[in-house]
Amino acid sequence: MTRTLNATAASLLGFLHEGPLTGWDLVATAQQRIGDFWSLTQSQVYRELTAMAEAGLVEAGDPGPRARRPYALTDAGRAAFAEWLEGDVTEELIRFPLLLVVMFGRHVPPDRLAEVIATHRHVHAQRLALYEKQLSEPPTGESDPYAAATLDFGVRYERAVLGWFDALPAVIRGANG
Repeated sequence: MTRTLNATAASLLGFLHEGPLTGWDLVATAQQRIGDFWSLTQSQVYRELTAMAEAGLVEAGDPGPRARRPYALTDAGRAAFAEWLEGDVTEELIRFPLLLVVMFGRHVPPDRLAEVIATHRHVHAQRLALYEKQLSEPPTGESDPYAAATLDFGVRYERAVLGWFDALPAVIRGANG
């Protein structure tokens, strides 16, 4: 059965290249390694695992502790992942709820809008600090240029977002003129 992979399924297959993982482990791995730029819910992970098992892309192992079942990548899964990597990379879609609030900012009380802007700016500043710390303290052992390139994107993205916050008109930021 041929199954066109979506990016979520492909990410799971990518993680399974490193060895069998339970759905729980995949959720935790995804949150840790790609959670800042790709969101996965627990229900998505289990739904994708079920569909990929039915398609023969992964194989479910025997349940372990807490009835957690490890999934292993099959040869068909490796082939589907390789095919996905060879396919067209779709354009990114920005889903940034804050932009909706800013877009409709004239309908938001000024104090509330300023609070929302300040809160989000703080989150991005904290994320930038974390990324910069990770860059300055790489894990021991071999360097992973692919993870480093992704982290570098995160740093540059957060700097750009912080620049955008700083360039917002005073009426949006709630700054006294």
